[in-house]
Amino acid sequence: MQSEIKVGQRFKFKISSDNPSEERTAVVTRVLSNREEGLGPEVEFYFAYWVEAHELPETETPTTLVFQRGNDYNVYLDGRQVSIVVLK
Repeated sequence: MQSEIKVGQRFKFKISSDNPSEERTAVVTRVLSNREEGLGPEVEFYFAYWVEAHELPETETPTTLVFQRGNDYNVYLDGRQVSIVVLK
């Protein structure tokens, strides 16, 4: 995920540890900094920013997914590394 990610942007993601990994689609609902997420300055050693998204197709009660962009340039969901492809 690049830092230019915007609200409303769609992307496909796969959880790297799932075998075989199912590709899923989501849409960005919010992009937050560590400060906006309510975390202290020490977290900046680990995460660059946070992205909230809803998985598509949306259901009656959409689930909010929270992705973290690590300072290691990897993206994580629930502590598991994911690969991201931003859709145009």
